Amino acid sequence: MVAQDAGTRLLRPTVPTGVPRPSSGGCGCVGADAQFPAPLKAEGTPGTPFLLARPARTHPPRCRPRRGTRSITNESGEGMSGSTTDSAPESEHDGSSETVEPSAQAGDEKVAAVRRVSEAGRRWRAAQLAGCAALLAVALTGGSIAFGALRDSSGTATVASSSSAVSPGLMASGDLDAGIKAIQAHLRSQPKDYGSWATLGLAYVEQARTKGDPSRYPQAEQALKRSLELEPDNEQALSGRAALAAARHEFKDALTYADRVLKQNPYSERALSSRIDALVELGRYAEASKAADLADERRPGIPVFTRYAYVHELRGDVRTARVVLEQALSTATTPGDIAYVASALGQLAWNQGDYDTALTDYARALAADDSYLPALEGRARAQAASGDRAAAIKGMEAVVARYPLPGPLVALGELYEDRGADGDKARADDQYALVDAWTALARANGVNADLDTAMAAADHGDKAAALRAARAEWARRHTVHTADALAWALHVNGRDKEALPYARQATATGYRNASFRYHRGIIELATGDRKEARSHLGSALKLNPGFSPLGAREARKALKEASE
Repeated sequence: MVAQDAGTRLLRPTVPTGVPRPSSGGCGCVGADAQFPAPLKAEGTPGTPFLLARPARTHPPRCRPRRGTRSITNESGEGMSGSTTDSAPESEHDGSSETVEPSAQAGDEKVAAVRRVSEAGRRWRAAQLAGCAALLAVALTGGSIAFGALRDSSGTATVASSSSAVSPGLMASGDLDAGIKAIQAHLRSQPKDYGSWATLGLAYVEQARTKGDPSRYPQAEQALKRSLELEPDNEQALSGRAALAAARHEFKDALTYADRVLKQNPYSERALSSRIDALVELGRYAEASKAADLADERRPGIPVFTRYAYVHELRGDVRTARVVLEQALSTATTPGDIAYVASALGQLAWNQGDYDTALTDYARALAADDSYLPALEGRARAQAASGDRAAAIKGMEAVVARYPLPGPLVALGELYEDRGADGDKARADDQYALVDAWTALARANGVNADLDTAMAAADHGDKAAALRAARAEWARRHTVHTADALAWALHVNGRDKEALPYARQATATGYRNASFRYHRGIIELATGDRKEARSHLGSALKLNPGFSPLGAREARKALKEASE
């Protein structure tokens, strides 16, 4: 990839009139802390991990609008920085309209319709790109394609190792298992190919994420270690170590590895993305915002766009987030990229209580890849919030069968509890028990699972264990998600006065999260502040009335109590 020419100015998105200019402060938590794997939270993730071996793009449009800047202090005066939200109108769902009950068949028809429309557009774009791709293939050697040959600012090519004999198309095609087998076969004949060892390590990290199988992390660690033994400080392996550290929630290590890569190659898309994730997950929001700006300058593209959008969402600037994600979707050409970005758009819409838009976005994702798990999970959540519980349960059952992570398991358990049919309580308890099993497996494979433990156990497990885990996670990092988890764990253990400052801190950045507002309202009610309780419980239900099958029901009961 050629570094951006100083004389070439890339396009910025067209921001609708009236959209507030975002400030420089960033906030939030991605990937591991979010219900949507963004992977990032894919692509993720990071935190949200980005798609493995994503094809490089030459001169994509930049996503950053011009901005004025200022900083704020959170309500408790500690640990966080971000943007004020008085300039970002909320445009909340009013919660008053009747919900529609889409059937599973209707959802499938929507996917099919979107697929028919989008296929024509993709064929046209593919025809345009085919000629450019052919010329690029002639210009590049097989060795430089595998993770992208890079050029420094002087134009000097840096050629990747011979690991590039492994097809990057195979690794990006979605058939990750086949890609791993191909690399393993290659390494049997070329065991000293440090680049292929690094590629294998990254593939194992991605496999662990996509299959919810943390047992792959030790294999990733071994492969990356072997790569570094063969070629110390090689960029691919250091990038892999950053991804592995983030996947294990070791965000300080992830930042260290990302910075080491960037010293070698300031234009590394993978390292720039990992650095944003790590800073956000560590609660260093002002630095994360600057890192997103820098990444947008150096390597604009889908991995950077999605992170940039999430930073804005977490400070309450939902309009800019959607503009940037729509721009990212317009540049996406592979099924993986389309599914990834459209799912991020669906999550953004769901957070605002816009379920029709969320279902349309998830249909766009599934039209590109009908097995994409984040889209299947998101669609099930949107169906539940829209009132189609049967379709939601069926969809979430399919997700946890392939992706048994705490978020989907808890969601399915709560759907069973909300339905209340014969045997549903036992079914729900089975899901919560699986969360405990996953947590034990994750810890055995080097994953810090304290946040997952705190969030699940507070409502559906050992409350004392939830508080211990939340305190441990807060000691490591201060984010909106860790603040909320600690506040709620303190509440369920009857320590509401101690919980309140953390609940305020969780909502101080402007992030429009109904669950955070619900938790704060419940804690305020418990401390006797009925006025504030009414405000936050009401705003939670107005923003996203279906944020949780059980939580929304409890919020309505508490709001009625606070109003008496």
